[in-house]
Amino acid sequence: YVKFSDNFEYITPPSIEKNNECKEKFDKLVFEIHGLYKELLDMGIEAEDARYILPNASETKIIVSMNGRELLHFFTVRCCNRAQWEIRGLATAMLKLVKKVAPVVFEKAGPNCLRGSCPEGKFQCENPPEASDFDA
Repeated sequence: YVKFSDNFEYITPPSIEKNNECKEKFDKLVFEIHGLYKELLDMGIEAEDARYILPNASETKIIVSMNGRELLHFFTVRCCNRAQWEIRGLATAMLKLVKKVAPVVFEKAGPNCLRGSCPEGKFQCENPPEASDFDA
């Protein structure tokens, strides 16, 4: 099981990053939580259980495997402005990369609003992306 080390990495949302008072409080709390995490490990708690104390901001490295069809679906839901900012950024970067490798396959990939009406109904963003936002 992966155990966080002393160089604990975490993500600070842009809305917190741009507010000095919020960022200071955020960083302080994350530091305190990491300290408690290390204490739990030192007290013999298994890493997989101690990890429960860590915040959502904890950086996690992942490896995913998707075929072309799943990538198309992933881009449809995760390139949408309604997707969470971090996964939307990742999806957009991935789409730009695959367009270089297989431009014909991913020519029309991206959120539904690029291909017609938005399926989000009353939750639509009112600020749809442009197709050029996903150009390689």
